[in-house]
Amino acid sequence: MHLSLSLSAYLGRSFLIGVGFVFGVFVSLVFLIDMIELLRRASGEDEASFAVVVQMALLKLPGLAQKLLPFAALFGGIWTFSRLTRTNELIVTRAAGVSVWQFLTPALVIAGLIGVFVVTVFNPLASAMVSRYEHLESRYLEDRPSLLAFSSTGLWLRQADEQGQSVVHALSISAEGMELRDVIVFLYRGSDEFAGRIDAATARLEDGHWQMTDALLTRPDRRAQRYDRYRLPTSLTLGQIQDSFASPETLSFWSLPGFIDMLEAAGFSGLRHKLHWHAVLSTPLLLCAMVLLAATFSLRMTRRGGTGMLIALGVLTGFLLYFVSDVVFALGMAGSIPVVLAAWTPTGVCALLGLTMLFHLEDG
Repeated sequence: MHLSLSLSAYLGRSFLIGVGFVFGVFVSLVFLIDMIELLRRASGEDEASFAVVVQMALLKLPGLAQKLLPFAALFGGIWTFSRLTRTNELIVTRAAGVSVWQFLTPALVIAGLIGVFVVTVFNPLASAMVSRYEHLESRYLEDRPSLLAFSSTGLWLRQADEQGQSVVHALSISAEGMELRDVIVFLYRGSDEFAGRIDAATARLEDGHWQMTDALLTRPDRRAQRYDRYRLPTSLTLGQIQDSFASPETLSFWSLPGFIDMLEAAGFSGLRHKLHWHAVLSTPLLLCAMVLLAATFSLRMTRRGGTGMLIALGVLTGFLLYFVSDVVFALGMAGSIPVVLAAWTPTGVCALLGLTMLFHLEDG
């Protein structure tokens, strides 16, 4: 029997309502928890008013919502399919000759469309809002201005000490360590008085200073001086510089490939950004996999019994997915497994598990 348009619309609408309800509950809870945490962090900051905290919580919310969506699809699917089973609507549908695959088609189509929308439209918006959130966080809560800017023109670093500030520019960085190449350093007294310029072939970050080679020091009203080796004091550390990179969450799905290319061309590792890009790309398939798992734990409750146990297993599966994803992503970040494998493994495992169990439980 072919699934009628009216039945498809009803099943799809029921699934969408169930996922939307669960998603709304999750987002509301996360917003309240995050709001309380931000209020706690802002309690000792005079400039961080209540309006600023609310703005930060709202800006951070879309990024959190992306992470909650797969779990909303799983729990919303369980809630929807279990309700259809308890009201015997599923039994009547199956008695009319509708297979479980036909029954799940509307939900799978909707899940896939939601995933495509999240990747192509919602993710760029969420990334821009997360970027703004991190700017406000560094300004009001951490007092940590950005140290680093990165573009196609190279790497820019800003550092400050008791004598003044300096801006470091380099075209590239070595893959072996924190060694800059084709370096230009602009020296300032205070914040805006130009004090000199250093041109060097390389500059390696060591404990408390930059060790430069083949350096040319130019100062106003003085003759230029050349040094085979020159030390420029700095308070920067490798960890501070790496933390100043734009996090993957602040870059949209469309701009990440270009940023990764720039990172790798300059000698930096783009591993973290590649992993995030593939994880975002897998969203449509992951949402469909959640639908299959939800069906596995809820479609046959009435005939086999054990309703509470099946729902509990579904909830446990959701938490297990979160744990396994973190472990696999950590392995990918460490370079122990390929990036593509690390990003797509949780999605692939969930999809295969759902398909296998449905093939085992259903006749077709």
